[in-house]
Amino acid sequence: MAKAILVDAPAKGAIPVEAVTPEGLEDTLARLAPDGRAFVEASGFAAARGSIALVPGTAGKLARVLFGLGADAGNERAAFIPARLAGLPPGDYVLAGGFHEPAMAALAFGLGAYRFARYKGGDPAAPDVRLAVPEGVDAAELRRTLEAVTLARDLVNTPANDLGPAELAGAIRAVAEQHGAAVKVIEGEDLARGFPMVHAVGAAATPARAPRLVDLTWGDPDAPKVTLVGKGVVFDTGGLDIKPSSNMLLMKKDMGGAANALALAAMAMGAKLPVRLRLLVPTVENAIASAAFRPGDVLRSRNGLTVEIGNTDAEGRLILADALTLAGEEDPDLLIDFATLTGAARVALGPDLPAVFTADDSLAADLARHGEATADPSWRLPLWRPYLAMMESKVADINNAGTGSFAGAITAALFLQRFVARPERWLHVDIFAWTASSKPGQPEGGEAQTIRAIFALLKERYGRD
Repeated sequence: MAKAILVDAPAKGAIPVEAVTPEGLEDTLARLAPDGRAFVEASGFAAARGSIALVPGTAGKLARVLFGLGADAGNERAAFIPARLAGLPPGDYVLAGGFHEPAMAALAFGLGAYRFARYKGGDPAAPDVRLAVPEGVDAAELRRTLEAVTLARDLVNTPANDLGPAELAGAIRAVAEQHGAAVKVIEGEDLARGFPMVHAVGAAATPARAPRLVDLTWGDPDAPKVTLVGKGVVFDTGGLDIKPSSNMLLMKKDMGGAANALALAAMAMGAKLPVRLRLLVPTVENAIASAAFRPGDVLRSRNGLTVEIGNTDAEGRLILADALTLAGEEDPDLLIDFATLTGAARVALGPDLPAVFTADDSLAADLARHGEATADPSWRLPLWRPYLAMMESKVADINNAGTGSFAGAITAALFLQRFVARPERWLHVDIFAWTASSKPGQPEGGEAQTIRAIFALLKERYGRD
């Protein structure tokens, strides 16, 4: 299979790719040479959405590509259809008109070119499909975006035997070194004293996969503080409340929150946003052994609240709670956490639409606006405080698992809110971090969700004029 890549400038003789609607097809055909027109008509090309016609030229060479936009080209579902261009025959290509948003088309091409090939053999000398970045598109930002999405996807796709807490910390260090950020890793007795719930959740893992908290800082200390927190559960058995095997198959992706938070941090640092950025990743394996925390245990959190364990499979909120407490100790201007937290969010909104929670109506509106503009959507759910009653405990300040089977995404968010110092400055993002079946621009496997929309929001709020 050819490898598709973006290049900065069109190569000499690059093949033009023209987007066509059914309404404009006749005019497009009229501009083709007679042989080319006859070939396209004989192929049955009708400019349906995502369809491709290869227009031959002289000496058997490819002269032009026609790409169908379909009748509903403005539909948000069509945004990533140009990803299908990554499957063109090897060669050099350039967008030649008709695309409503050339930047989005180039992004779609790059997203569709992604392959996770770490464990598969292949021909490294395979010829490439090369598409030039369209004129007027910020090539540097486009590359940063694609690199960030690739980073998130690669981390989520990597199996747990090759991505434990130490390896996740190593990935964060690698990004930090690239951008001149500082990294501190807290583990062992220091973790037990300062972050007791992170330590408790990861205590059953082997010493080589011991829990830790990774703390990255970057930027001007006097700039507005933006803190990202990512759930880094590298594998989740469910603990002593063990998951059935069918629910465990995808649990390598339970560090998807950390992967997305790191990818967003890389975008912000690469763009040199004028912020003081902090990234906090508590990372553990929720394993089963004699040291595992138990249902009925009472854990004391970093902020002093006691938590009764109603279910050991609700471990992500425990490690996030300690990290959110740390984040609030320096009063950030904006605090965002990412987590593959609840199946309830998927039941409510499906796999493609992350649930977001915030007490800030303006923040929610801004995120929705940028989500639509970047084709990176999310949906706000309420922080319905009466549901806190579902998490009452008779022996502790709060229970980590709500009673009953209702409103699981909301009760999880309300649990986290108890550990946030300034809820009015907080955004919680409950993501799936996975594409179950391939679609244009979204190959099956690990996925980056909401980071493009949130980066656009950060750039609007904090970017230089």
